[in-house]
Amino acid sequence: MPAVGKREENRKRRAEDLLRAGLSLFLARGIEPVSIDDLTREAGMAKGNFYRYFPGKGELVEALLAPMAGAARTAMRRCAIAVGKAEDRPGLLEAYSRLALDLASLGLAERDRVRLYLQEKRAPATPATATIRTLSDEMDTGAIALTDMAIGRQLLRVRDPRVSALAVVGAVESLTLAYLSGRLDAPPAEVAQIVVAMVMEGLAG
Repeated sequence: MPAVGKREENRKRRAEDLLRAGLSLFLARGIEPVSIDDLTREAGMAKGNFYRYFPGKGELVEALLAPMAGAARTAMRRCAIAVGKAEDRPGLLEAYSRLALDLASLGLAERDRVRLYLQEKRAPATPATATIRTLSDEMDTGAIALTDMAIGRQLLRVRDPRVSALAVVGAVESLTLAYLSGRLDAPPAEVAQIVVAMVMEGLAG
């Protein structure tokens, strides 16, 4: 293998080592208490090497959550398109059902990253958790926008779309965190069905 290719492979492996170390330590202790020393020690490298891969802890968190965040944003965009095309209540419920299934599947596929996101969005805001705050705000705003759109198309009757949307988001997140943290003993398929029902019944009025 050429030297350049070998160096790139090593760089990628060490960055992945830091990501794995971050996920493990952040889940166990929270993001803020974990230091760069802790991360590099867990990853088996010198502290100075950290900055060859990430400018700071916040960038590591951003890279760690990028797959989950991208999938969540895609699910919200897909739902917005579907709601915009819905012509009746069954069409709206189908759009919400697809969103719920997408999010439930994401929770199962990226369970540790989703658990980290849900744990940290309830913690005090810090520079290292800016990515989590941004995604949280986007999900809340997106849920309200979906409800507004459905109301505008006369497919829903909701007094205050903010209350309706945020109540559903909060309930779904609490249920998901309880399941992913092991506080809810239920089969994955059953949890997914509950999430689907909560989204459909809550946002659909």
